[in-house]
Amino acid sequence: MQIQPYLFYPGNCDEAIAFYRDALGAQELFKMRFKDAPPDPQRPMPPEFAEKVMHATLQIGDAQFMLSDGGCMTQNDKFLGFSVSLGAPDAATAERYFNALAKDGKVTMPFQKTFWSPGFGMLSDKFGVPWMVTAPPLQQPAA
Repeated sequence: MQIQPYLFYPGNCDEAIAFYRDALGAQELFKMRFKDAPPDPQRPMPPEFAEKVMHATLQIGDAQFMLSDGGCMTQNDKFLGFSVSLGAPDAATAERYFNALAKDGKVTMPFQKTFWSPGFGMLSDKFGVPWMVTAPPLQQPAA
């Protein structure tokens, strides 16, 4: 079983895909625009949505997540009630990811050593998506 986050952007999904490609090395596995969907006479699509992303799937490491400009169909322009947790193989890589995601975003907890990890930090990226970036836990001493 897999659990995949699905992020809805208010019309800037292409920009988010490019950002995650640069910041995290994300690979675009699939992208479909609203204009690619068959017409639905019951729910006609506004022409300004034609080039917006209806659905995309990104691969980051061994994880996938999905994105859409579906948020532009609502009045909600904020991500609420969750964070995306990103685990890195080591503290240096975690810090690199943290700094890349923090560019033009807002740091809520600086990247630092904690009692459970050699590196952990929290931020919201420039799209308002909340992230928790962490390195593997510190080893517990053998009993």
